[in-house]
Amino acid sequence: MINDVVCRSKWKYIILLFVCMTWLPTAAAGVDKDTSDMSLHSEAAVLIDAKTGQVLFEKNGEKQMYPASITKIATGIMAIEKANLNDKVTISENATEVEGTTVYLTEDEVMPLKQLVEGMLINSGNDAGTAIAEHISQSEQEFSKELTDYIMKKTGIEDTNFTNPHGLFSENHYSTAEDMAKITQFAMRNKDFRDIVSTKTKEWKGEEWETELRNHNQLLWDYEGANGVKNGYVTESGYTLVTSAKRDGRELIVVVLKADSNSYAYEDTTTLLNMGFDEFEERTLSEDDRYQSPNKTVYTLHDDRSFLTREGTNVDFEVNDKGKLNILDKEGNNIFSTYLSKERGKLGTETKKRTKTTPMDDNQETKKNTWKMWSEYSSVVSDTMYYHLQYMMNIKNL
Repeated sequence: MINDVVCRSKWKYIILLFVCMTWLPTAAAGVDKDTSDMSLHSEAAVLIDAKTGQVLFEKNGEKQMYPASITKIATGIMAIEKANLNDKVTISENATEVEGTTVYLTEDEVMPLKQLVEGMLINSGNDAGTAIAEHISQSEQEFSKELTDYIMKKTGIEDTNFTNPHGLFSENHYSTAEDMAKITQFAMRNKDFRDIVSTKTKEWKGEEWETELRNHNQLLWDYEGANGVKNGYVTESGYTLVTSAKRDGRELIVVVLKADSNSYAYEDTTTLLNMGFDEFEERTLSEDDRYQSPNKTVYTLHDDRSFLTREGTNVDFEVNDKGKLNILDKEGNNIFSTYLSKERGKLGTETKKRTKTTPMDDNQETKKNTWKMWSEYSSVVSDTMYYHLQYMMNIKNL
C-alpha cells in the first residue's frame, strides 16, 4: 500500500511537471530602456522625455560624432538668449562666402537678427549662422568658444565641442546624441525658439533673394504632434536629425546621428517616437511619500515628480545617504534620479518603506487566483493521466 502511494505520488509529480512545462503560459519578459537589439539604421540615437530629460532609449548615445547642421540648435538658442532679436546686423563679406546651404545674403546688407535666426533654423542657412556669430562675438572662432562654454554651463554636457556656428565639417567639431538631446531640451524651453523651429513655411525678403522658406524637417508635415527642430547633413556626418513631438501632454525628443539617408533618419525617428508614445506610461512620485536612507534619515520631495517606464515594468527605489533617489529597473539600471529634501517637523510620523512598485499591483489577487486555478486543474489532469497509465499497464500485463 505504501509503495503504491509513493509510486502514485512520483507519477503525479512527473505528470504535473509535464503539464506545467507544456501548458502554463510563459511569463512576459520585462522591458526597460535597454533596447539595444532594436533595429535602427542610424549609428547613434537617443529618445528622451522633454519634461524630465529621462533617457528612454539610447544607442551609442555617448559616442562623439559629427553633428552637421543640428549645431544650429545651439547657435540659435544662444543668439535668442544672449542677444536682442531686434538688433540690426550688417552682413560681412566673410558671411557671404560660406559654403553649403544659404539664404543668399549679400555684403553690407542689413537684416534683423531675428530674421537671420529664422533663416538659419528654418532654411539651414550657413551664411546666416556666420552673420549671427560675427554679430555676437566679432568672429566665428571666438563665437565657437563662447558657444561651447555657454551650452556646457546651461546644460551640463561634457562631450561636445563647437568650432563653428553652422556645423560644416571640422575634425574638432563634435557632439553626442545624448548631448544634443540635452541641448534641444534646454532650447525648447524658450518660446521664441519653439516658435521658429515649429514654423513650416516663412516669407523671406532679402536684397538678393525673395522667396518662401520651407522647413527642411519633413516630419513637421508627416508626423502628428511634431513641433521641431532641425536636421543636417555633411558627407562626414551622414544624415542627422533632431525632432520634438508632443501628444496628449507628453513631449519627446529624438536625436539620430549618421543615417545613410534622409529616409532612414525619418524612419528611425518615427520608430522611436512611436515607442515613446505607445509603450511608456507615466508614474508619479508624491510629495506625501517619504524615503529612508541607509543612515535612517527620512527624505521627502518638494512636489510631485513624474517619470516614465515601459508599461508593466517593476521598479525599485534606492536612496543614498546624500538624499539622492534612484529608480532602478529589474536589472538594476538607473532609469530616473532626483534629489530629495530632509524631512523637517514630522518626527514620530510613520514612514512609508518604498522598496518596490508596479502598475500591476492591483492584479496580484487575480494572479494568485489564476495560479490556484491552474494548480487545481493540473492536479485533476495528473490524477486522470496517472489512472490512465495504470489502466494501460494492467492491460499490458494481462
